[in-house]
Amino acid sequence: MSDVVREAALKSEAGLSARELYRFFRAGEEETLALRGVSLRVRPGETVAVVGPSGAGKSTLLSCLAGLDEPSGGEVRVGAVRVSHRPETERARLRARHIGVLLQTRNLVAHLNVRDNVRLAHSAVRGRPAVSAEDLLEQVGLAGRAHALPRQLSGGELARAGLAVALANSPGVLLADEPTGELDGDTERLILRMLRDRAALGCAVLIVTHSAEAVRIADRVIALDDGRAHDVSA
Repeated sequence: MSDVVREAALKSEAGLSARELYRFFRAGEEETLALRGVSLRVRPGETVAVVGPSGAGKSTLLSCLAGLDEPSGGEVRVGAVRVSHRPETERARLRARHIGVLLQTRNLVAHLNVRDNVRLAHSAVRGRPAVSAEDLLEQVGLAGRAHALPRQLSGGELARAGLAVALANSPGVLLADEPTGELDGDTERLILRMLRDRAALGCAVLIVTHSAEAVRIADRVIALDDGRAHDVSA
């Protein structure tokens, strides 16, 4: 599929889907099955929370959905385009243009200030970014911290700066791994409100979380246990 056709397919059928995802890890003679046939869909404008105990496979699932890791079986699609089982360079290009990822370990380059981190994410976008770095930092309440390095930010500021980077490409899909795990209540509510705002604009949002507040604001909840997924929204 050509780049032009792929871009058109992504725009015409937004959203995220995964079908029968399996992920094996092998260490010597030991084999761990982290994902066992996980299927899910996140529609445009929908917020889905993925919950489960530690070790259930939540972060592995998010990495496969983002194209950061390859599933051992099954496939991931953004819109009509398959993201999985492609060379890393192709997955990275698709991710940079269409998927925003907010990682638990944050997604900031240590030697760049906040504004330049956002501009670096902008550099992967074709043409002029939809939102400037300055506007994004204003939206997350960091306009006055644009020149600060990551090590100079508080935990709440790091979370907001990471979200600005994840939103820099105006993604159709936004994946967040424990985005409010170490935040105070006010900052947690701010981050979750921004995630809901992106969904209201048509973004497909998936949150891996232990937060009761994140579960409360989700449209659907998927429980992951021992590598298997169950929709528990009903």
